[in-house]
Amino acid sequence: MTVTKIVTKPEERVDIAFTGDERTLLNGFLDYLRGTIELKCAGLSEEDATRSTLPSPLNTAAGIVKHLRWVEHHWFEVALLGRPSAAPYTRQDPDADWRIEPGETISGLLADYAEQCGVSRDIAAGLDLDHEVVFRGDKRLSARWVLIHMIEETGRHAGHLDVVRELLDGVTGE
Repeated sequence: MTVTKIVTKPEERVDIAFTGDERTLLNGFLDYLRGTIELKCAGLSEEDATRSTLPSPLNTAAGIVKHLRWVEHHWFEVALLGRPSAAPYTRQDPDADWRIEPGETISGLLADYAEQCGVSRDIAAGLDLDHEVVFRGDKRLSARWVLIHMIEETGRHAGHLDVVRELLDGVTGE
């Protein structure tokens, strides 16, 4: 399993290549966004990381990181490999992956996220982009689709985290 160092400065984030094959570019964009998530949390206190800045109590920096960790797990391990889900959410409690439980810290959640991203990277590296699995009964799901979806999902939550961070302490940009 590959565990990456948590990004705390812009220069620690992976650079995105301007040219390359499809896999290189997809992985580069996704890793850049993963690094952005970590970067946007750098320097947050535990109190600020768990403080909601928007009407929903689920809009915390720590909650976004926790959610993204479980999104990585779901799409790479569960959807692509068919492993059982270990995610905290259920149909009865669909938001459990956003909620911070006693004892969870932003540093611990970031470490879990980095570790899960390493697992996802290893899975993606072992699959052809055209690799397909049966999905939701009669549909097909490709590794390519999962990578593209993860770019979209991580990018959307990076923007979400931008807003949360600015409302918390005024920090903007990178």
